[in-house]
Amino acid sequence: MILDIFSELQTARPSAEVDTRALYAELIEQAREADRQGFGCWWAVEHHTSPEFSFSSAPEMILAVLAQHTQRIHLGSAGILSPFEINHPVRIAERTALVDVLSDGRLELGLARSGGAEWETFGVDPDTTRLQLEEALRMIPKIWAGEGFRWQSELLTVPQRDFVPRPLQRPHPPLWQTVSGPESCHMAGRLGVGMLGSCALTPLEHVERTLADYEAGLAECEPAGAFVNDQRAVFTLVHCAESREQAIASRAGEAALWFMNTAPEVFRVPRDSWVDLLRGAVGKGAASGPLLDAPEPLPTQEELDDPVPVIALMNRQRVGQALDPVEVFEALEPLDTAIIGDVESCLAKLEKFAALGVDRLMCLMQFGALPHQRVMDSIRLAGKHLVPALEGQGRASRSA
Repeated sequence: MILDIFSELQTARPSAEVDTRALYAELIEQAREADRQGFGCWWAVEHHTSPEFSFSSAPEMILAVLAQHTQRIHLGSAGILSPFEINHPVRIAERTALVDVLSDGRLELGLARSGGAEWETFGVDPDTTRLQLEEALRMIPKIWAGEGFRWQSELLTVPQRDFVPRPLQRPHPPLWQTVSGPESCHMAGRLGVGMLGSCALTPLEHVERTLADYEAGLAECEPAGAFVNDQRAVFTLVHCAESREQAIASRAGEAALWFMNTAPEVFRVPRDSWVDLLRGAVGKGAASGPLLDAPEPLPTQEELDDPVPVIALMNRQRVGQALDPVEVFEALEPLDTAIIGDVESCLAKLEKFAALGVDRLMCLMQFGALPHQRVMDSIRLAGKHLVPALEGQGRASRSA
């Protein structure tokens, strides 16, 4: 199994309090270290209107910068927002091809439907987003091929044109799709593109269901591109420390709870869809369900005393209660998808992902309010101990 880095560029602070130049300088330093430590890919996201959750509004520009500061690590988008009102497929093809050229052929292109406030900001019709995502994935490889591209469909018309630059990779860079539930997992498999999934703090059974839905789609594959990319990538929160005591002292557990509390607000989905996953319920996925028009009310006293410790702690954090870092760590420790601890405990959890057939584990290391130096230490430790330990494990390693 290959270890990657997944970057949201989180600050957990209002944008007015953020030193933007320092934040991007830290990003470059972290990417350089990930490159030195042998991580497989650096994945950048695209988000708008939620600066506490993500300062990554221009992923192609970020990756173009990182191309000049790294040598080996692949540069991926997870993903560029595919609604045509946000990004026209031609513009995606042009900008990402430039990243491939500048990086000497290291681009991995992933697209995402987006949602919530981003749809509202750009005037996106939610009912068309899945169709637009599929159309973009089918168009972009043909745009990259050159030879007088033209396109005519019910959604979009492009007269015959040549677009430049074209990527260095032939026939084209690998294609990916972010997934959130059974329908999107099946779609990614049917299109023959890699799966970019999420399992932050949810039971490992959720990963198994996601992989099964993707496999079902692959059985009906009609490739969007010139080849099938059947890699399974999953992201979760990772913080590797020298010892259990240092992992507790880092307060990475509280940063993880902040992530879980903030994500439903960012994507404007009911908190219950996330909480149900934490309880181990079989649901449609954390990003599914109707969009919310207003913030949800604060937890009740009954919810502060939820029998599931992680949920109770999340609710207590939401109302501003101080949390004991030991209690938080001990609540997260049994969760296989909460990879926070010393090298030995992190490796034990990662090996479970490899055993399921996950090809790439996308490590979200810079999450919440974790200080830059702790993120750097975690990248170094994981690179030194975890990256080589996992090279011979998992489906990707066996098929290499």
